[in-house]
Amino acid sequence: MLSKQQGAAQSWRQALASYRDIRLLFIFFMGCASGFPWVLIGSNMSGWLNDAGLSRAAIGYFGSVFVVYALNFLWAPLLDRVKLPLLGNWLGQRRSWILLMQSLMLLATLAIAFTNPAQSLLFTSLLAMAIAIASATQDVAIDAYRIELIGDDTVRVAPAAAMGVIGWWTGYSLPGYLAFANADQFGWPAVYLGMAVLIGLLMVFTLCSREPQSQREQLQRDAAARYQSRLGQARTAPYLVWLSVTVLEPFAEFFRRNGWQLAILIISFVFLFKVGEAFLGRMSIQFYKEIGFSNQQIAEYSKLVGWVATIAFTLLGSAINIRFGIIRGLFIGGIAMAASNLMFAWIALAGPKPELFIAAILVDNFTAAFSTVAFVSFLTWLTGRAFTATQYALLASLGNLGRTTLASFSGELVDFLGGNWALFFVITALMVVPGLCLLLIVGKKLQQRQQQQAATDSSS
Repeated sequence: MLSKQQGAAQSWRQALASYRDIRLLFIFFMGCASGFPWVLIGSNMSGWLNDAGLSRAAIGYFGSVFVVYALNFLWAPLLDRVKLPLLGNWLGQRRSWILLMQSLMLLATLAIAFTNPAQSLLFTSLLAMAIAIASATQDVAIDAYRIELIGDDTVRVAPAAAMGVIGWWTGYSLPGYLAFANADQFGWPAVYLGMAVLIGLLMVFTLCSREPQSQREQLQRDAAARYQSRLGQARTAPYLVWLSVTVLEPFAEFFRRNGWQLAILIISFVFLFKVGEAFLGRMSIQFYKEIGFSNQQIAEYSKLVGWVATIAFTLLGSAINIRFGIIRGLFIGGIAMAASNLMFAWIALAGPKPELFIAAILVDNFTAAFSTVAFVSFLTWLTGRAFTATQYALLASLGNLGRTTLASFSGELVDFLGGNWALFFVITALMVVPGLCLLLIVGKKLQQRQQQQAATDSSS
């Protein structure tokens, strides 16, 4: 399937026509639900902690709650195999898990609204961790929902990725804009009460969406039959079969399909590709405030302008990736990410100039949207259909692992550099180089594998 994207190019009209599908609207709303929690424990919380007087290092370490996004592949098999009582029969496998996690996030958000991080940082951190765990679990179900809803419709994989990204940024940027625009006037506790209302709306969208149809259960039964034949009729065989299919087979199938060498290279690339972008993102709110921008300016430029730009650039990036191919799009996007980080170094040297801030936001959103569509499409093609949630979660978690664990030291790096923000952003720009080198190797090996498969098919 990847070869189709790298081979004959589609026309621009065909690329744009691929968006005429009601399923993309459902994917958009699910993307909103996926992006929203990052506001709660990301930019909003960073702004609240900064206003409460916490240090850069403390804010950086608080972001460690995002590490659970890198670990959700550990429990992702349960979302492929466990059917929730009552909810599962009513909503289906994917939507039932999504609604349950949204309910948990609603309760935790209401609790945060009645805390004071300056006086009870530990309790606030635990609530943020609860939101992160529920959100990371929701992401597993939402990614599987998107992949299964599109199914084998290869023409719409990139548009589906684009609509998911647009939804994610809508769920992240618009609530973020509302939060920062009202934080000074009403205070952060009131802002979080408003965020709880938005979670309620997302739950309504989940109820109104369509449950995808797939061959997941049949493929899992086939895998269970293979393990049953190996284990025989021992008394413990049924339990071992269930455990093997649930825990081992999703990972074994990925390595079996790609081969160990290519699989390790893919995993390494996914881990490193967006580390530089994560360092920038973790410290962006702190940088904006230190350089001299107000909450209102952050709301208007970073959130509102950034959201509009992301929508436009994601659609453009999707069309470009459909037109020219995913591997090429990933490489161009990586180079552009490094260049956009240098724009922030320029702001650090020039000071709080609104026109430069807007230019940097536009460039950053273009490169992020372009590379993310290609990245999500790439991971989607690498995912098997029997264990959609688990395999996509494995790949996405590895990407999050690089972004969350390493980026936790972003505040320490700024302190080590003596608050030299310009040098910090130059270093983040250089972080993309290892990922691009791995991408060249992965792309070459994928091409070789496709050539070998084509030769085998022609000979047979």
